[in-house]
This record gives sequence, C-alpha cells and structure tokens, in this order.
Amino acid sequence: MGTADRLSVLERMVSDRPDDFRLRFGLALEYLNVGRTEDAVSELRLYLNRTDDEGNGWGRLGSALLELGRDSEAREAYEKGIASALRHGHPTMADEFTALLQDI
Repeated sequence: MGTADRLSVLERMVSDRPDDFRLRFGLALEYLNVGRTEDAVSELRLYLNRTDDEGNGWGRLGSALLELGRDSEAREAYEKGIASALRHGHPTMADEFTALLQDI
C-alpha cells in the first residue's frame, strides 16, 4: 500500500471514528510523511488535547511547529513534552527535548 493509499484509508477511518485518538495520531504521522505539516499540527493538537501522551506526541508537535517557523509554540510543546516524559518515566526523552529547546 502506497503513502497516498495509507493516507486515504486513515482519513476515512478517522472520519468514521473521530474519537479514536490513536487513529488521529497515526493520521498526523502520515501527514508529516507527505509534507502536510499544518494538517499534522491540527491532528496532533486534537490528539494531545484528549490523551495523556507520554511525550512522543509533544515532540512530534514541537518538530512540526519548528518546521513551520513557529518557534515559541514549538518551545511550549517541548516544555510540555518534558513534563509528560518525566511524569511517565522517560528521562531520556526529556533530555532530548531539553537539548532541542536549547537550539531554539
């Protein structure tokens, strides 16, 4: 299955099950893969507003926002990612986000 097919399938699945936030996360990742960064940011925000992410989603959001030149929003995402990663016992992820913050 090609990227366009995966994207189409995921969009249909999310349309059918809009409250399945794992699907939304998957759709966001596919949007990132095809360069639809703004769409990915929208899906990641929906996902993060409704789930207790362990940090990965915040990191993806931070990276996408940096790509769009929205540095202050990226900083906020990484800060939330650090807190979330530490809360869930992922200190290495928190360290990675801290290093990324220093480069913004």
